[in-house]
Amino acid sequence: MSKEKTWYAIYVKSRAEKKVAVELDAEDIEFYLPLEKRLKQWSDRKKWVEEPLFRSYIFVHIEAKDYYRALVRNTVKYITFEGKAVPVPPQQIEAVKVYLDEKEPLNNPDESWDTGKEVEVMAGNLTGLKGVLMEADGKSRVKVEIEVVGSAIILQIPKNKLRLLE
Repeated sequence: MSKEKTWYAIYVKSRAEKKVAVELDAEDIEFYLPLEKRLKQWSDRKKWVEEPLFRSYIFVHIEAKDYYRALVRNTVKYITFEGKAVPVPPQQIEAVKVYLDEKEPLNNPDESWDTGKEVEVMAGNLTGLKGVLMEADGKSRVKVEIEVVGSAIILQIPKNKLRLLE
């Protein structure tokens, strides 16, 4: 059995992401539950709450021997392709972390970027990550689509860290 740890995505029951995180923590299984703050409005108040970035998904970083141990209460199944759990590349986990940590854009030269073009990250923690240019804001950032768990997230990456692929 491999001692190397790999990231996997697990599909969990609706609204059970935080419960699964508690269970995984109790089992000493490394996990990542990306949360983002959102302002929620009720009839009598507004409140900032932390909600999962990807509803019904949690990521686990496990060795092969922990494959079944990570299927704790409220989990449904691993995300699979042809019956085998699909590893999530570490760059995509890092991309999600960068997306959630991002505060202010860097100042970049104004360039013309065409949507639909493939781009590659050339600097920083996401070096080598490829995506499709979705939108350019004309001033300081571009949005890049990155595939994660069968859906996509939109990252805003400074233009000076990207290069257009031919």
